[in-house]
Amino acid sequence: MTVWEELKARGLIAQVTDEDEIKEMVNNGKATFYIGFDPTADSLHVGHFMALCLMKRLQMAGNRPIALLGGGTGMIGDPSGRTDMRQMLTKETIQHNIDCFKKQMERFIDFSDGKALMVNNAEWLMNYVELLREVGAHFSVNRMLTAECYKQRMERGLSFLEFNYMIMQSYDFYMLYQKYGCNMQFGGDDQWSNMLGGTELIRRKLGKDAYAMTITLLLNSEGKKMGKTQSGAVWLDPNKTSPFDFYQYWRNVDDADVIKCMKLLTFLPLEEIQEMEKWEGSQLNKAKEILAFQLTELVHGTEEAKKAEAGAKALFAGGADTEHMPTTELAAEDFDEEGNIDLISLLVKSALVTTRSEGRRAIEQGGVSVDGEKVTDIRHVLSKDALTGDGIVLKRGKKKFNKVFVK
Repeated sequence: MTVWEELKARGLIAQVTDEDEIKEMVNNGKATFYIGFDPTADSLHVGHFMALCLMKRLQMAGNRPIALLGGGTGMIGDPSGRTDMRQMLTKETIQHNIDCFKKQMERFIDFSDGKALMVNNAEWLMNYVELLREVGAHFSVNRMLTAECYKQRMERGLSFLEFNYMIMQSYDFYMLYQKYGCNMQFGGDDQWSNMLGGTELIRRKLGKDAYAMTITLLLNSEGKKMGKTQSGAVWLDPNKTSPFDFYQYWRNVDDADVIKCMKLLTFLPLEEIQEMEKWEGSQLNKAKEILAFQLTELVHGTEEAKKAEAGAKALFAGGADTEHMPTTELAAEDFDEEGNIDLISLLVKSALVTTRSEGRRAIEQGGVSVDGEKVTDIRHVLSKDALTGDGIVLKRGKKKFNKVFVK
């Protein structure tokens, strides 16, 4: 099976500009391709994970990746897929986020000896007047307004700041083509309009062909983006999402999503995954464990994956191993004057529920336990003394755990 055939079989490919050309380049290791990463936070998240896996996969086949860090575009913010304007970041915050991205990317991509490049588009985007003078005449406002990434924002309001984003992303491709021979751009399917802008700009300015391919968005069976929990995004930084939490996220995916995630995100042979497609019932739990271990190993290494797996199995078996489960540390102000805190507040603070009413229902329905003992009294309180030191293990349902303590 060729690299292209495997990408198709795994369901990774969404849209392409010229399939025959892209297939030939990718299969023969002739692609110098880029994927852009805007530094909107101090960690990459699950939404970036599939892009990193694709870069790794294509590099293994002899192609050359360019990780484009958006030091310039990050100062504006991509309007694609959003209903509101992004928060404006300072230059210092953007640089800090870029430094964090670099460390995480090195787990996936081999940057040694020029096998891959890491480039910051602030290098050419900061002089905006020169940029507009060079490329502005090649963009039709009428045509830009038909792009999906803009159309969905028109009703709520699209700022002129964000309107420039397509030009900036197109210019990125144009500059990378000239500087590094970058002949291909990959990105999420919501980036299609911006990517076409880049190929068109290269054709108009240089008379050359460049190519674009979008990858499938990571959606669950309900059509919602994966990588979100009640407490926020699933991050690749272990200090923001612990290896245990990361493992548990994938261990708890819906039955309908496990095989799809296996194809899109792991490097397991397709033949092995196709065998798992035949699994039913309790066998799907085994598939989820394989998925969770594979992805945790990719992001955090074998040792952390083994610890997360052992911790999860101990908890599912009713064991007392709490070393690797998520934790919540309480402060003095969380307790009342008598040094107590109610169970519903604990459930909210530990992100096992999102609202007090949800916590109340969980308790009344018998879905909450403290140190293995079911609690059905919604007025149940715990003292500060009981939570000091090792604390308690709070459990909601069969799969959600949290260790709550006071130092």
